[in-house]
Amino acid sequence: MSIRRAVGQWIEHRALASLTHRCIVHGFQAVIVNTRSDVDTQDAIARLDGALALLKQYVPHHYRRLHRDFNDFLIERRAYRGAYIAATRTCLVELTFVVNRSFSLAQVAATILHEAMHARLYARGIAAGPDQSHRQERFCRRAEIEFGALVPGGEPIVQRAMESLSLSDQDIAPAIDPVLAARRVAEVDLATSSLPLWMKRQLARRRGVDWPGTGPDGGLTSA
Repeated sequence: MSIRRAVGQWIEHRALASLTHRCIVHGFQAVIVNTRSDVDTQDAIARLDGALALLKQYVPHHYRRLHRDFNDFLIERRAYRGAYIAATRTCLVELTFVVNRSFSLAQVAATILHEAMHARLYARGIAAGPDQSHRQERFCRRAEIEFGALVPGGEPIVQRAMESLSLSDQDIAPAIDPVLAARRVAEVDLATSSLPLWMKRQLARRRGVDWPGTGPDGGLTSA
């Protein structure tokens, strides 16, 4: 490994470490990677706590199984609301989605429940595949409808899930280009970040993002 690459990795590691917070929420280890200066980490934690409380209150039979579904929670920037990371049994919830007040706590809870359904299917050996992903999505959406029908203000949850169920098998589980999605998220985060410009340039190079002052050969250009 070259010295330049090693230094770049060290800078990125240090930058992410300074933006990472760990805590316990409802008995789960929760890791919040807050790359947005306009997001309050404590607010994200409180919203996660509130969403889990709604699951405990309105669908206790699902809530009791969450500790079998997930090892932990990860809140960070992604291009989608949530995901189940099977390798670590982690429930990922998107950072800006969690704190966005245009989405209710019930909607955040519905996303967590959706990913719990994915975890249960995976535990039963029904892993997602090209020919099974649409069946998984329909199973998960039905759980959202169950919750949305019970929780106050759950109408948007039910409506969204019903609209999803009406889609074709291809459209209900569209493929996402993870590289392109990650690049777009990084571009937005760098634009809003309060990190020093030199650190933004370094992170941009590492993540393949076009950023003012970063040339195609890794050198600096005029900003």
